[in-house]
Amino acid sequence: MRITLPGLAALAAFAFLTSPAAAASADGMYKRPNGTTAKVWTCGGKLCATVQESNFNMFLSGIAPAGEGTWKGDMKHPDMPGFMTFNGTVTTSGKGLKVQGCAVGQSMCDAETWTKQ
Repeated sequence: MRITLPGLAALAAFAFLTSPAAAASADGMYKRPNGTTAKVWTCGGKLCATVQESNFNMFLSGIAPAGEGTWKGDMKHPDMPGFMTFNGTVTTSGKGLKVQGCAVGQSMCDAETWTKQ
């Protein structure tokens, strides 16, 4: 099989567009359903977040990538006591994020959809 220069360019473009670095970033400011604003950023290749209008330090403290547009790990809920930790999943969804936390394995879950500002 012989690869031509245009074929090589197309292959390189495909590899770039499908690489994790080219995936849509979750970084930014998001409006939560209750009206508060969450700041989301990448920290050390993981996802971190804080609620801007509260004294809550950080509720996503470096959850790990788990596939294209998905992160998983322990998280805290900004409206719950700080000692409570949940199994968290964050997924990119249209113009926002779906943030889900589960307690007791996957049996008791709650989710919010955040809109990117």
